Amino acid sequence: MSTLPSPLRRRLLAGACGLLATGSALAQGDWPSGRVITWVVPYPPGGSTDVLGRNVAQRIGTALGTNVIVDNKAGATGTIGAAYVAKAAPDGYTLLGTSIGPQAIAPHLMGKLPYDPIAGFEPVITIGTIPHILVVGARQPYRTVADLVAAAKAAPGTLAFASGGNGTILQMQGELLKQQTGTQFIHVPYKGDTPALQDTLAEQVNFMFAPAAAALPHVQAGKLRALAVTSAARLKALPDVPTMGEAGMKDFVVEQWQAVFAPAKTPAPIVQRLNAEIAKSLTDPAIVALADKLGVTLVGGTPRQLGDLQKADSAKWAKVIRDGNIKAE
Repeated sequence: MSTLPSPLRRRLLAGACGLLATGSALAQGDWPSGRVITWVVPYPPGGSTDVLGRNVAQRIGTALGTNVIVDNKAGATGTIGAAYVAKAAPDGYTLLGTSIGPQAIAPHLMGKLPYDPIAGFEPVITIGTIPHILVVGARQPYRTVADLVAAAKAAPGTLAFASGGNGTILQMQGELLKQQTGTQFIHVPYKGDTPALQDTLAEQVNFMFAPAAAALPHVQAGKLRALAVTSAARLKALPDVPTMGEAGMKDFVVEQWQAVFAPAKTPAPIVQRLNAEIAKSLTDPAIVALADKLGVTLVGGTPRQLGDLQKADSAKWAKVIRDGNIKAE
């Protein structure tokens, strides 16, 4: 017979019953119980992360029998939205639909952030990846990556590359090229990928690493020349353009990923249910067509695979940033 005082015994029993009830509710699929789920996008509306996220959110809302609203919390290279989700309750009602920048690059550039990009989240699923193309203007003399590198070595600090802003994956690729080849390029950051691409077309800068979907029409129209692609394999749309590896750059596979995270300590059954429903949405023909239009290769996979990808890329870009003494400006 228990010797615990009756009030304490009742509290312990109530707590145990509460835990059992929570587990039972999740097992029975009661979550999300009709409550609205907020899908935070840490960028302005209209970008690929936002557009694809909205379409996926709509489909998982239908599958879960609730509404999923998209909330754009842009600013500070995506870290404002990430910080918001990291501080949210870990109950499955606040998600982060984000990309590589806030989760694997910005934390190494911006000093102390109000969130831990790894410990502060539960990985849910990788939405997809975006390869990039190293492009130069059509009138530039460079025909290969070797030509570009040779010109940079012949005149250090005179060739400029554009990016969509400080701390972006586009900048990091230019920095990686500098470090791998021992060259000196001038980084010219823009407020977004579009103006950076426009000045590359106008040959105000010498080159840039551009998202495939944005650069491809200009390459096909003869307005840009593609020197290499950053994916592990050649792109179907550009079968004659080598990969960076084929162009002589070892360990230069770089793809921008889009993924979904939940706040740390979100229950595993919720994470698994989200993973399963989002994975199903990625097989929807309309989502597949949209991803193709946006230049996104759909991935899916497990939460652990996303976590491993994030950790590997975080370590990779931390080294590039450290070795290059790169600072947020």
